[in-house]
Amino acid sequence: MGVICVSINVLCLTSLPSEIQDQIKAIDPSINLKMAPGWFDDEIRDSWPKFTCDRYLTSKSIGLSSKTERDELMDWSNIMLVGFPFPLDIKARSPNLKWVHQRPAGSSNMLRGDLWKSDIIVTSSRGYAHNLPIAEYTLAGILHFTKGINISGLEREGNKFDASKYQPVQLSGKTICIIGAGGIGKEVGRLCAAVGMKVIGTRRNSGYVSDDFDQIYASKELLTILPESDYVAICCQWTPETEKLISHEAFGAMKQDTIIINIARGEIIDEAALIKALSENKLRGVVLDVYRGEFEQMPDPSLWNDNRVLITPHISAGSDINSHKGNDLFISNLKKYIKGAQLENIINWELGY
Repeated sequence: MGVICVSINVLCLTSLPSEIQDQIKAIDPSINLKMAPGWFDDEIRDSWPKFTCDRYLTSKSIGLSSKTERDELMDWSNIMLVGFPFPLDIKARSPNLKWVHQRPAGSSNMLRGDLWKSDIIVTSSRGYAHNLPIAEYTLAGILHFTKGINISGLEREGNKFDASKYQPVQLSGKTICIIGAGGIGKEVGRLCAAVGMKVIGTRRNSGYVSDDFDQIYASKELLTILPESDYVAICCQWTPETEKLISHEAFGAMKQDTIIINIARGEIIDEAALIKALSENKLRGVVLDVYRGEFEQMPDPSLWNDNRVLITPHISAGSDINSHKGNDLFISNLKKYIKGAQLENIINWELGY
């Protein structure tokens, strides 16, 4: 009696290099891969905020298929690979779906849509994203304010130099607190240690050890280590536990002239508390690659117009070199899926990542 080969239908809604497609197909003869990047863009435009669509979709991207064809694809799929943004009704339209992998690292991306807290297995690329470019961005943001480079823009506007306003600081020997010593946080720690900084951090499980960190504390100890930190880099996931983690109390615990860098999610900072801290001249500088409501609107004007605040549109992962390992994780997990083994990076709905 021969072996019965059950098809595994993989639908990809994001672009993949041809070599990755070939690797997926070569894993097992049962795999059927269908590439459909851009097919759902008209639906996404109808269901996501215009601000999000203008940011992530091209102006000519209006969908490459009919609703009937898209419904048939959803019904056909057992496994789905998605980017951001994505169709919000994936579960409702995919009765045969077992597993979804999202290439971005932030699990909070999935809060929209019907997959969150569903019985569908969802994995993320947490720890496999562009860790090095994000770490380089963090260090660049640190130096931007440490050396007073933000002052140059004001002087250009005024057409007059005043060297005394720059007040550059030596970075080596200063302390940085990295909130979330995971994949990105560890890379930030490595670069900061390389320029002579003392690196401390927080992590849900404080037993983690790294050569680049002087010490890693439990997340609950954050307020006790902020007073010794010259810099605070936010690298953790946005969860109910970290919502407005950087609060009035946290700002109050910080040193005078602390510099903050947020490359995680805007909701981790209480923006009202941040605006108050800036009004009290508590902070030397703030670097925000993310801000509250970044997928729906422009930043708060009081932050956008403050020379002590550097805001960029979620570009810290950008690079001329593609270092994203999310595809590698998907391939590794696909092999495990076929063998019936436990997948890596399954989102825990209760923890939020």
